[in-house]
Amino acid sequence: ISSVFLSPHNHKTAIDRRQYHYTTMTLTKNEKGKKRNQSALNNESNAAAASKKAASSAITNEGDMPQKKFYRSRAHCNPLSFNETFEYPTRPELMDWTEDHYPDHPALKKDSAETISSFQSSSMTIHPDVLDVGCGFGGLTMALSPALPNNTIMGLEIRAKVTEYVRLRIVAQRKEHPDQFQNCSVMRTNAMKYLPNFFAQASLEKIFFCFPDPHFKRKNHPRRIISHRLNTEYVYLLKPGVGRLYCITDVKDLHEWQVEKCGAHPLLQELSKEEMEADPCVALMKSETEEGKKVKREGKFGHVMYYQVYRRVNEEVAMDGGAGSVTAENFFQEGQFGVEVAK
Repeated sequence: ISSVFLSPHNHKTAIDRRQYHYTTMTLTKNEKGKKRNQSALNNESNAAAASKKAASSAITNEGDMPQKKFYRSRAHCNPLSFNETFEYPTRPELMDWTEDHYPDHPALKKDSAETISSFQSSSMTIHPDVLDVGCGFGGLTMALSPALPNNTIMGLEIRAKVTEYVRLRIVAQRKEHPDQFQNCSVMRTNAMKYLPNFFAQASLEKIFFCFPDPHFKRKNHPRRIISHRLNTEYVYLLKPGVGRLYCITDVKDLHEWQVEKCGAHPLLQELSKEEMEADPCVALMKSETEEGKKVKREGKFGHVMYYQVYRRVNEEVAMDGGAGSVTAENFFQEGQFGVEVAK
């Protein structure tokens, strides 16, 4: 046994193995430093490549049409307890709508340097006069732009991801059609709290409430977008004699609630069926909204859509006994102006 391990050949082999292990596994300080520097360079290059790849693989590039599947969000939220901060002006006159929303509005004049003063004055006169409250993915907001070329449309949405989708959709349409969709935009806000901060009295011609959250539970009824308190706010914002309030839903109970609350307001007059059919906006809110298309396609609560339109009447008409007016005879009648008879 000893002759096998102590032979000159085996002894030399053992020395060679130890030398190989030493030379391959032991590095000098300079070699270690070179390896560390090379590793740092590799990490930096990998990080730069990763950031470049992330930038190039953004969900949607500015100017491209967004895909709805990347911007899905919860259908509803509680607007009364929504605690994220929203930016809003202290009064409507401080809002410059052309800066972020309507930079190329058709009413703006940019012919020459001599018209700078008129350009600035005209930019301050541009403000939304048509609101799509709870615009969702912007179907109606986009459809109203060519249908109402002389108006300025604003979609309001409380969900951040959905608002970004509509914004990118409008930007993509403006890029594809340079002379179109310059009179529509979208803004993220809470319409139950901040409308008077953005819009002045009698500044709106149309307000749309398309397929709002039903809030079926009785305890959640104060969250509904149509109520006695909020109707007074909408009447304050609508132009007398011109303004119209549009409501549409596929939930019959909610429709009856809206008819009750709007009918109880003395300055809201219900339009007849003939008048509603003559209004092109009624057809648009039934066919162009995502929820309207879903009702026709799926019909979760049935394939019937319930809608009603109200005209904002003048105070003089209401006081003279017109439709929706307050008189001594009808003030305390059941169902009038929020009056309920105790059973």
